[in-house]
Amino acid sequence: MRRAGLVAASGSRDGDGMPASRPLPTELAGRVFTRAEALAHGLTPRMLDGSRIVSIHPGVHRYADTEPTFALMVEAARHVLPRDAAISHVTNLRWRGYEVGTELPLHFSTNVPRHVDREGLVVHRRQGWLHPEIVRGVPVLGPDRTFVDCATRLSVGTLVRVGDWLVATGQTDVTRLHDYVLTSHLDGVQRARRAALLVRAGSESPRETDVRLALLDAGLPEPELNVDIHDHRGRFVARGDLVYRTFGVLVEYDGWHHERDAAQRQHDHLRRERLEAEGWRVVVVTIADMRDPYAVAGRVQQALIQRGYSTYPARSGA
Repeated sequence: MRRAGLVAASGSRDGDGMPASRPLPTELAGRVFTRAEALAHGLTPRMLDGSRIVSIHPGVHRYADTEPTFALMVEAARHVLPRDAAISHVTNLRWRGYEVGTELPLHFSTNVPRHVDREGLVVHRRQGWLHPEIVRGVPVLGPDRTFVDCATRLSVGTLVRVGDWLVATGQTDVTRLHDYVLTSHLDGVQRARRAALLVRAGSESPRETDVRLALLDAGLPEPELNVDIHDHRGRFVARGDLVYRTFGVLVEYDGWHHERDAAQRQHDHLRRERLEAEGWRVVVVTIADMRDPYAVAGRVQQALIQRGYSTYPARSGA
């Protein structure tokens, strides 16, 4: 009875069998940690099985209130993968800053033949040397290799977006990418070669790439990308998204999703007035317009015809 009284007097206990008020070590907060680290910081096996700690992979944990971010899940995966494992495929793109596909599963490549079966992970076992580079402190496969690897999972159009972005961010260039896909024999290389032919320097957003591909798919001539436009005296007027200089037609992708403030509206209005005063025909394309890419191509075609373009598109949306 006396012992029972002491337990009651000690206060309530949590699922770990420990006093609910006992704090977890702050050194392990906000990150992943191994079982060995946990024990070294005073946690017990019983605490590791409690509700305040989450097991990500066997022997790899986080606190329940630590957000399972993409970066955290990558770090957790590295604890259970072979030492040579490098981020690959669409996970590589996301790590580099381009989000495509789903966050999970995470993709890694390794030369180690050992089978790794962990929830949320896809491990690609490779025959040739991987030659990883370090990005944000983590081994990843190179951008050109990743372009080809992603061809096994992405459409040609999406690959062109990826290639334009890799070039725009300086991670590769058009010549290097072309050379890589022409000499590569990896899975997906045939699709990668088709996409690489359409990758261009100068595209500044995936939406601009979509507009350009819509124009090309409709058989229209290829525009210049993001070039400066000057007036008849050589003074700068504007930077154009997709420019048909010969015909004086400018195609602009308008990426605004919300109402502009008064100053921005005035700037846009004056900019367009200056372009039109210099004889430019401006075609504005919005995200809503891109629900029907052929209609967008049709509008651009009409603008070009009005300016002397006489070769009709090879394809139509009919």
